[in-house]
Amino acid sequence: MRLSSLADYAVVLMFAASRHCGAALLTEGRLNTSTLSQETGVPLPTAQKLVSRLSAAGLIESTRGIGGGIRLARPPASISLAAIVEAVDGPLAITSCMIEGNHDCKLEDGCTVKPHWNVLNQAIKKALDDVSLASLAEMPAAEKTKTMEKAL
Repeated sequence: MRLSSLADYAVVLMFAASRHCGAALLTEGRLNTSTLSQETGVPLPTAQKLVSRLSAAGLIESTRGIGGGIRLARPPASISLAAIVEAVDGPLAITSCMIEGNHDCKLEDGCTVKPHWNVLNQAIKKALDDVSLASLAEMPAAEKTKTMEKAL
């Protein structure tokens, strides 16, 4: 399974926002999309698109104008990687048949594997649900890799 580039960039942006906004979540702690773009290397148009999607999902708050900017809508500990990925890519699904209402598979009627995909799909979702922005900030990079490998 591979995250889309947009989902990857969204995690990068949210991680940067958590470093800036986490401690000042309910007071100041606002920064602008240009700053996030420069800091992370995510192109500005892409960062703006992602801020819009993350805002629509209730993960960040965005305010326009003087004194405006973005900040996390919730504490970093309550924002999971699964929530970020789903805000950008939609529901997590290892195959298209795992998306509710999707009937584009020609094998759907007689497929004997489809019932088993749910187990793997739920394991992946749980692994991403178990990693919060706060826990990313606390782990050294090598430990993050080991944690994700164990989860999968």
